[in-house]
Amino acid sequence: MTATIETKPIELTKPPELEVLNMTKKFGTMIALDNVSLKLKPGTFHALLGENGAGKSTLVKCVMGFYHADQGEVRIDQQKSAIASPRDAHKYGIGMVYQHFTSVPAMTVAENLVLSRFDNQKIINWKTEYEQLKAFMATAPFQVPLEVPIAQLAAGQKQKLEILKQIYLQSRILILDEPTSVLTPGEADEVLGLLREEVTAGHLSVLMISHKFREITAFVDEVTVLRKGKFAGSGLVKDLSVADMAQMMLGEQREAQKVEKTTSTTDNPVLQVKDLHAHKDNGLTAVDGVNLTVNAGEIVGIAGVSGNGQRELVEVLAGQRPAISGQVIVNGENYRATRAEMSRHKVFSLPEEPLRNACVPHMSVAENLALRTFDRPPQAKAGFLLILKAIREAAKGLISAFSIKTPSPETPIGNLSGGNVQRAVLARELSSEHINLLIVANPCFGLDFAAVEFIHGQILAARNRGVAVLLVSEDLDEILKLSDRILVISEGKFAYQSAIADADFSTIGKSMAGH
Repeated sequence: MTATIETKPIELTKPPELEVLNMTKKFGTMIALDNVSLKLKPGTFHALLGENGAGKSTLVKCVMGFYHADQGEVRIDQQKSAIASPRDAHKYGIGMVYQHFTSVPAMTVAENLVLSRFDNQKIINWKTEYEQLKAFMATAPFQVPLEVPIAQLAAGQKQKLEILKQIYLQSRILILDEPTSVLTPGEADEVLGLLREEVTAGHLSVLMISHKFREITAFVDEVTVLRKGKFAGSGLVKDLSVADMAQMMLGEQREAQKVEKTTSTTDNPVLQVKDLHAHKDNGLTAVDGVNLTVNAGEIVGIAGVSGNGQRELVEVLAGQRPAISGQVIVNGENYRATRAEMSRHKVFSLPEEPLRNACVPHMSVAENLALRTFDRPPQAKAGFLLILKAIREAAKGLISAFSIKTPSPETPIGNLSGGNVQRAVLARELSSEHINLLIVANPCFGLDFAAVEFIHGQILAARNRGVAVLLVSEDLDEILKLSDRILVISEGKFAYQSAIADADFSTIGKSMAGH
């Protein structure tokens, strides 16, 4: 016996009104969302703006029931709604398209659509299902071939499928978390344009997290802006300039904090990047012909919204990703980031997510601290005979000097807190007597105040000793505090650069948002 599920056509009634009232969400002592309210009017396209870490994803995950807010409520058509899970959100017609694809690569488009349903049917009549899926596709805003496995789809088709799933599930309110981050500009315009038509026709309401002012001015009706977990402003797009939105995102006044810096000459280039190109994992362009110089005794800060090529740039410089073309030059020589070249040119790094990118979690703190030096005296003989006592004694010295909180040098580094993992990697990278170049990526993400101040102090101390420092950070305050020069990366290119003392804050905001 087979069972089939009837897929009802989308009713062309107005989508419900969604309202978030006074929502607060804490993670331990960190307040991610602080008394935020938002209203998504029926049949409108609404954008949620803010810097990285402003609370946007936390807000929509509370709406979807992934997180449980500590205070506040969600109202649907002015009625308080109990949403404890995405299944509950689905009952109210709310669906979300996430930053990362959720389809099963080995299954076909048709199988993934059926799999997305919130039903418990164990037997499927595929003949009937295909008939209904073809009828659905005939009226859908996007066309994706039903018989093709997900693994064979291009990134743009995969993103269209994620949106199609929600339309197939008859979601009337779509929440989109940076839906164009994996798309080319042409694909982005196509997807958002077709969604705009559905909104204009009254079939859908859309709440989109975005950083791109170009897309917002072209497709969006209204914006709500968050800053550091708090409501920072809202308004109709037709009544706001890009400068108005940038100012709400970044704040009225932002000035570089005064820090102790020695005076240095800036005519001794240590790192030079020339016309560098690199791809994302999906083959799209990530780094698009960038040029960059970092001199001895200066910190060059690269600011930008996540996903604009900075991660791939750092990976090329760290030897974790091949460049497609261009040159990286260190101390006047071509540089390919091999272990031998890193040692010869004294290049060190503090990468993003160090536990994943710079450590072996199950190995001890001492072993991780020795990853730079284990094959050299006094920690090794003949390059391969390890002197464990020397490794342990060196680790004890670094643990003390950098105040790494660990039960012992033998503790697996994966057991340490995030701040202490950062301290351990920083200790390893800065313990050399001679450092020419330090590459640092989001060094303080998720850390407490004391850890942030310690790490900032170590970076500044390296700069003051004459080290060339490349600081890549999504925290603009961090860039303004530490850097001597700032560059803004947008869509793989440098859209703005200036000495910190001469930086124009309004232009920085517009450049970060791709305008």
